[in-house]
Amino acid sequence: METFERTIYNAEHEQFRAAFRQWLDKEVVPHHEKWETDGIVPRDIWLAAGKLGFLGYHVPEQYGGGGVTDFKFGAIMQEEVSETGVIGSANGMTLHNDIVLPYYLGLATDDQKERWLPKMVKGELIGALAITEPNTGSDVANVRTSAVRRGDTWVVNGAKTFITNGINSDLVITTVRTNDQPGHRGLSLLILERGMKGFERGRNLSKLGMHAQDTAELFFTDVEVPSENMLGVEGQGFVYLMQNLAQERLNMAVGGVKVASAALQATLDYTKDRKAFGQSIATFQNSKFVLAEIATEVQIAQVYVDRCIELHCEGRLSAEQAAAAKFWVTELQNRVVDKCLQLHGGYGYMLEYPIARAWADSRIQTIYGGTTEIMKEIVGRSLTK
Repeated sequence: METFERTIYNAEHEQFRAAFRQWLDKEVVPHHEKWETDGIVPRDIWLAAGKLGFLGYHVPEQYGGGGVTDFKFGAIMQEEVSETGVIGSANGMTLHNDIVLPYYLGLATDDQKERWLPKMVKGELIGALAITEPNTGSDVANVRTSAVRRGDTWVVNGAKTFITNGINSDLVITTVRTNDQPGHRGLSLLILERGMKGFERGRNLSKLGMHAQDTAELFFTDVEVPSENMLGVEGQGFVYLMQNLAQERLNMAVGGVKVASAALQATLDYTKDRKAFGQSIATFQNSKFVLAEIATEVQIAQVYVDRCIELHCEGRLSAEQAAAAKFWVTELQNRVVDKCLQLHGGYGYMLEYPIARAWADSRIQTIYGGTTEIMKEIVGRSLTK
């Protein structure tokens, strides 16, 4: 089936794609299975990525970064991570780049940037974002982790859960309640650092998929955080979170399309080769109909996501458009991978086949970063206000 030509990337983008893909194929793909078993990736791989310029591509050159503000480079990294199927091993890096670092670039003081950014670019400091709590998921305004001012320090108490890079992280942007105002008005962002007394890691959580990605519980007991670790203005934490969520959700849509596309290609290859009743599975009418539906929907999704990338790079992507992309594409991703697994028959249930791992890795997509239901609420509210 002829596909639409993608026109959003130029020659420089494609050169970057080739270099990053070559690195993934050489340094990540061969080790992915071991890291999945280990439940974590070694810190050495972060240092290797930093050395080659794959971390902090958008950080100004004065702090050691690439000085490139074009989100398309981040989109390319997410596409290649998703297409190669090493999501558990490398998604922490795309989070570090395109979800965590934007907070520092947009909110950090010059002193904070000098202090943290060079090492984040090198992979010496790994970033994380801690919002979710045991009793607080999509309802960010219900965050209970507290920070009480005592002189020049904030004393933090509480807990977070489901934190990506939770074990490996050195700098954790932590959503805390700094005053008694109800709801989102009392939230601020504090940077908690590895080694602070009272800051402890809990379990590296056992998950359905993305096993190589360290996802952890964090516990804070009277952690004394210097006032200079406040990110942005006190009380504006909720606003900052909302400003950065559009890119996070777009990133998930970018990866979702590529996972679906890779699943389609793997299933085409399998069904053409696999024989039943004297003919390839791909020639059965049901198989052709399913594959036709998948191929069409994946193309539709790619066109929409590409347009969202363009709008985001122009500074014109709305929260509603990002939410629509996130929920529609991730729901599509799960449908596609499930249908592809079915066409693999019993082999689709075997973890040695990439489609089984893709199925397990994909299920979280409609949950984290804002559930499908919350995304629909955002889109629906914009239609009825």
